[in-house]
Amino acid sequence: METTVQPQAAAMPVASDLTIGDLFRALGAGWRDYRTRPTCGLFFSGIFVAAGLFLFFVLDGRSDMAWLIPAAAGFPILAPFAAAGLYEVSRRIQSGEPIRWASILTAVRGRGDDQLPLMGVIAFVVFSFWVIIAHGIFGIFLGESGLGADWLETLGSGPGVAMLVVGSLIGGAMAFAFFSMTVISFPMLIDREVDFISATIVSVRFVRSNLAVMLFWAAMVAVSVFAAMIPLFLGLLVVLPVLGHATWHLYRRAVDPAI
Repeated sequence: METTVQPQAAAMPVASDLTIGDLFRALGAGWRDYRTRPTCGLFFSGIFVAAGLFLFFVLDGRSDMAWLIPAAAGFPILAPFAAAGLYEVSRRIQSGEPIRWASILTAVRGRGDDQLPLMGVIAFVVFSFWVIIAHGIFGIFLGESGLGADWLETLGSGPGVAMLVVGSLIGGAMAFAFFSMTVISFPMLIDREVDFISATIVSVRFVRSNLAVMLFWAAMVAVSVFAAMIPLFLGLLVVLPVLGHATWHLYRRAVDPAI
């Protein structure tokens, strides 16, 4: 893997003319990459799905919906790190480099400078923080009553609806903030020798420069991921790889490869 040194990465120019058409072109390119190397996509998404199923059955076995619902809602926060190997696959397809498992698995560790693992740790911390906050919101609105056997009826009650509204607003704000920090930074850390702070700054600048389009992209990603999670996470075996590959192409649209 060639190394591109960027001493002033945080100040590099980013595209400010992103369009909805660019998003669908990125999705098309992501679908092509997935079909080119489906085993890679299934491998990385399979790990993510297995982790999701483990979390689901552990919490479901405890019959604690107050933890299960926030965990399920926040689990997609970990998806960008799970897709790190997919960015490397797309990079190699685009550059014509051979796709070898050893190289792809090594890329998941980053460039040996601990920047990508640090971002992974941050993703896990954000996920844990969200679960704790969501559990607190649950306690504020439903208190000691819990959801019980008729949890759908409870969620449809006044306090339940209020909890869902407040939780969705807070969760949505947290999710979009984290999305802004990672949508470009994760593939950049695979592609370039930069520190995670600089990569995060570039990612936030790109989202801010294309706010309306990136809000649309974030909403599309959120809807796709949540829909894919409904059948026991199995839809993620296709959705996660396609979105991961598409994110790589969106990164290429955001930052000039020649810089």
